[in-house]
Amino acid sequence: MLIFDKNITSMPKKIILLILGLLITGVAGYNFKTAPYSKEAVKNGFLNNYKVYAIPIPDSLQLVDEPVPVKQKDVRERIDRELLVNTYWQSNGLLLLKRKNKYFPVIESILKREGVPDDFKYLAVAESGLQNITSPAGAKGFWQIMKKTGKELGLEINDEVDERYNLEKATVAACQYLKKAKQQYGSWTLAAASYNAGMNKIAKELERQRVNNYYDLLLNSETSRYVPRIIALKHILEHPKDFGFVFSQDDLYTPYDSYEVKVDNSIEDLALFAKAHNMTYKELKLLNPWLRSDKLTNKQGKIYAIKILKK
Repeated sequence: MLIFDKNITSMPKKIILLILGLLITGVAGYNFKTAPYSKEAVKNGFLNNYKVYAIPIPDSLQLVDEPVPVKQKDVRERIDRELLVNTYWQSNGLLLLKRKNKYFPVIESILKREGVPDDFKYLAVAESGLQNITSPAGAKGFWQIMKKTGKELGLEINDEVDERYNLEKATVAACQYLKKAKQQYGSWTLAAASYNAGMNKIAKELERQRVNNYYDLLLNSETSRYVPRIIALKHILEHPKDFGFVFSQDDLYTPYDSYEVKVDNSIEDLALFAKAHNMTYKELKLLNPWLRSDKLTNKQGKIYAIKILKK
């Protein structure tokens, strides 16, 4: 044991601090190593304080105006799976709640204008989590539109412009697809399923299996989960506090304050264009993710609406 004497005050300050640090570390280490440890105590503490709850499944659920047959055993289990997965993935759930405050107003207004039920905003959530992502198959944007399909729906897609990343235009394109599918099947639920599997696939399976209802179809795992995921996300995001999500309005994301500038000419340098409009290149790309290059070649004189940040 180190014994301090009256001459300790004459020692340099750094040495005193070093000695005290070594003593504290030694005591802490000694206590840690010799403290009693009981796996049983840890186990009991864990079991007493940590609970994982089953999620109640409502007796009545709907997608648009079509009832979900929740009493059908396989349907109930599929809904249960999606409720569990999307409730206990808490970080993702909170992010969805934050993002929907930012993007749902844009999507809702277009769905209403295009005559597509409001529930289909949850299809965009299921597709992308409300992000401009790219799938392994090459589908892009909030609505996960493939290149060929996007062009068929009137979207411009090239090295400089990809309107699958334009939320407004991509939402209109998705509405066109869904309305066409609804006209073919007479069911919004089947239209939703076809958004995942393709119209031809759903039509062939309906004919082969001799049924006319999504919930009576035997489909691959992805499409079998697809509609229940939309239903579960709708239920959770409409009743977040029932599922334990706690947040305030200040926690939610909000859109940028912007206005549009119409451009019918080429832009050789988008960074200079951004600077001329009192914003950075990064801000320009965040507001206009459909601009995929650092320039905009516009030989045909097409009119583009570019969002400009208000400052």
